[in-house]
Amino acid sequence: MNKLLRQRAILELLKHGRVANQEDLQKTLRKRGLKVGQATLSRDIRDLGLSKTPQGYALSEGDGSSFPALPPVSRLVREFVLEVRVAQNLLVIKTSVGSAQPVAAALDDESWPEAVGTVAGDDTILIVCPDNKDARKLAARIQEMLA
Repeated sequence: MNKLLRQRAILELLKHGRVANQEDLQKTLRKRGLKVGQATLSRDIRDLGLSKTPQGYALSEGDGSSFPALPPVSRLVREFVLEVRVAQNLLVIKTSVGSAQPVAAALDDESWPEAVGTVAGDDTILIVCPDNKDARKLAARIQEMLA
């Protein structure tokens, strides 16, 4: 996984809970399928401007907690999507382990009218569409990116 996606995962972890130290961060990332060494993790912490507090790592003051920009959706789909299946008005998208959330975020950023909502797990994305026709149309759009 590239630096940008790894750093985005770190910021998301901090947004949703405490991370006491580098070892905890490394273990949590590993559970998401991201294997990262201590030196790389130290660089990411420095690059993201994280600060160490008594409660653990935190975003620096004045950071605004904005995520780094994602690569283009077509690139993420090509690199991480394994399968796209239509189930009536739903799309089920299988990704490589640990990749569903950044791919879902990129898909959401497209603001396609065919997508009502998106839910991402570790390796699966569920997209709810208004109807079966929109689901097929969106599936075709994503399949084109895989070609």
